[in-house]
Amino acid sequence: MSDPSVYFWLGAIVVIAFVDLIAIMNLWRSEKSFNTRLMWALLIIILPVIGLIAWGYAGPRGMPKPPSSPEQSK
Repeated sequence: MSDPSVYFWLGAIVVIAFVDLIAIMNLWRSEKSFNTRLMWALLIIILPVIGLIAWGYAGPRGMPKPPSSPEQSK
């Protein structure tokens, strides 16, 4: 494993996996339907780079609204 290209590709795989994990976590916090979130998650898992690019371009937007009650925000 002294070839520098091995370290490059290993690093690239780790970075892509980390970004995919963050994308899936953000995806599950969105307000879209379960089927929409499942479809996007499967696309990101099966095609990590292409799925991530497609999700970034056309994926679900928005995060859940913060709690409206003062009791919930404690």
